[in-house]
Parts: sequence; structure tokens; C-alpha cells
Amino acid sequence: MPTPTKGPRLGGGPAHERLMLANLAAALFTHKRITTTETKAKRLRPVAERLITFAKRGDLHARRRVLGTIGDKSVVHELFTQIAPLVAEREGGYTRITKVGFRKGDNAPMAVIELVLEPVTPKVKRSKTTAAPAAATTEPEPAEVEETETVEEPVVSEETTTPEATEAEESAEAASESDSK
Repeated sequence: MPTPTKGPRLGGGPAHERLMLANLAAALFTHKRITTTETKAKRLRPVAERLITFAKRGDLHARRRVLGTIGDKSVVHELFTQIAPLVAEREGGYTRITKVGFRKGDNAPMAVIELVLEPVTPKVKRSKTTAAPAAATTEPEPAEVEETETVEEPVVSEETTTPEATEAEESAEAASESDSK
């Protein structure tokens, strides 16, 4: 028998591993979160995410592909009708694995694998927050340039518009004070 390329199989042979992962996936879709060993959770993640991707497609062929893996019609129905609409906007990363410590009997590392059903926050907000500090760093530089201009302009601008010149000077002084803080 050739040596497995993905490491040792869970529970013995490949057929038993497929059945175990199918049962874990069914339990995950039913309960939305399960506690298992870290190794089983890490092996379950790609299986569950692939099944959720099929459920997002939503057509008959995708439903039959998922039924071939899970086999329980009620779980497949729940996956297609309840879970798939909740993750429709998400482009992957449907599961989250959290380490929870060690099992009491054999000290096996345990983990909780759960479905991520929260709505996706758009990345546009993050780019605005990163752009705001960049804009804040560029604003003080023009304020310094305005100070030099206001020093040259008061002689010319006092004849035409004195209030505007004083406003420009006050804004330049306020900007320099905020920079010094």
C-alpha cells in the first residue's frame, strides 16, 4: 500500500476517514459548532467549506453532490435553505477553529470548529480608516505652506479683504498649534 501523502488517516483507512468527516460535517451543519480534536477540526475545515460552496450554488446538481457526501436529506436541506443564504456574501472562510485546551482523559488537544454566520463587513471601511491617517499626515504640510503665504499676502490682501486674511492666519495658527501637540 502506498504511503498516504496527507499524513496518517484519521481512524485507520481512507474510507473510515471519509465517513468520519461526513458525520462531523453533518453535526457541524446541524449544531453550527462542535468540539472535537484539533486534528479532526483541521481535516474537517476543507470538507465543510467545499460543501458550503456547493450549497451557495444552490442548483440540483450541487444538492446531489452534497447528498453524496453527507447522505442525510434533512441536514442537506438545512444547509441549502438556512446556512447558504447567511454566507452568500462571504467568499470563503465559512468556518472558525478555536483551540480550547486539552481533553481530560488522554490530554488530546481540543478545538471548537464553528460556522461563521456573521455578516461580512465591507473592506471599504477599512481602506477609509487607513486613508484617513495618511490624509492627516499630508494636511499639516500644506498648512505650513499657507503660513509662508500669509506672511507675504497681508500687505496686498489688507487693502481688499482684511477678514479673509485674518481667518487664514487664524487657521494657520490653529494648525501649527495642533501639530505641536
